[in-house]
Amino acid sequence: MFTLDHVAVAGETLAEAVAHGEAALGVPLLPGGEHAHYATHNHLLGLEDGLYLEAIALDPSQPAPEYPRWFGLDEFTGAARLDKWILRCDDIAAAQDAFPEAGAPVHLTRGDLSWSMLVPPDGRLPFGGQFPAIIQWHTDTPPGMTLPAAALRLERLTICGPDVDDLKTRLAPVFDDDRVAFRTRPERMMEAVFLTGSGRRILT
Repeated sequence: MFTLDHVAVAGETLAEAVAHGEAALGVPLLPGGEHAHYATHNHLLGLEDGLYLEAIALDPSQPAPEYPRWFGLDEFTGAARLDKWILRCDDIAAAQDAFPEAGAPVHLTRGDLSWSMLVPPDGRLPFGGQFPAIIQWHTDTPPGMTLPAAALRLERLTICGPDVDDLKTRLAPVFDDDRVAFRTRPERMMEAVFLTGSGRRILT
């Protein structure tokens, strides 16, 4: 079975992505680092239950690669928003066999972190980008277990779009999490509701 690993806010710039996450959740995100292979960079926020939030964008200080970048970031436009969710697996090769449309394994490192992720050749995840990215950590303690956890517990992650019932069915054999819901609506969007000591915080 796959498990929810983290969720990601994308922005045209990292500053916009970070500001969006911080405004919604009321806590600062910490500097993460650079992804040399895709010329992107990020900030991170530890959450309860071993989850974390990533703010990610293209890194203009790095040369653009000659191939499409992950998460469809080459084509991302508009306001920063909750745009991706990432599932963790124990066998990336088996995940590719089960979900060939999710792409081929790309092996990556950042600092002492090492992981593989399925990335489509064109960088675009299926279902208009709402298919989850699939990751296998090769590090004993991935970020969700090492980042200082803010007092934010995920109550509900809702994936909204015109074909999310098909997405739910496609994932059903390997993923079952009561916190994740699928809601049919014409526009694609994602919403994460977090419980805090002072009430709920909503990130979209």
